[in-house]
Amino acid sequence: MRKIAFWLLAGTLATGGLHAQDAATQQQIDKLSGQLQDIVETEAAQGKHLEALEKDLSDLRDKINTPVVNNFASADDLQKLAQQLRDIDQKRLQDRELILKKIEDLAKIAAEPTPLHHHAASVPKDEAPSDPAPAEATPQHGYEYPVQSGDTLSAIARAYKDKGVKVTVQQIEKANPGLTATTLYVGKTIFIPDPNAK
Repeated sequence: MRKIAFWLLAGTLATGGLHAQDAATQQQIDKLSGQLQDIVETEAAQGKHLEALEKDLSDLRDKINTPVVNNFASADDLQKLAQQLRDIDQKRLQDRELILKKIEDLAKIAAEPTPLHHHAASVPKDEAPSDPAPAEATPQHGYEYPVQSGDTLSAIARAYKDKGVKVTVQQIEKANPGLTATTLYVGKTIFIPDPNAK
């Protein structure tokens, strides 16, 4: 195509040299030269476009020939995963039921007061206290109570009053020598006296 354009241009120029005096011919030569230049530029642009298309085609061939890495799970994989999730959920529900049952059992145990018979320690007559003032009698019957989180002496006394055991904070402190609000900690078992028990 370029050779043809070149020979046309050369022929036109040669012809143009012969008829240089004719202005109309010169205009036609100029017009043909411009068109010829446009054709050459268009051919160059088409050549670049063709090269780009060939490169795209080559890239597509490479992609087609490259083995695809399977990043997707098969239906079997999804079914296995779903079964594992169901198993885990079932185990979670069983554990929850077990925990709730244990909490319920513990609540029942904590709600039932356990009677405890306190035996006064015998003091030999020669070691009897020299203070003639009679000491207030501490009830010997009552309940053991394991201290729980958030408990206070007043809350414990109030809880036992609600159950019919009319006990005061002072009576609880007397029945548990050394017991104060600062020595009351979770897990410690204290004695709750029952003033009405005989």
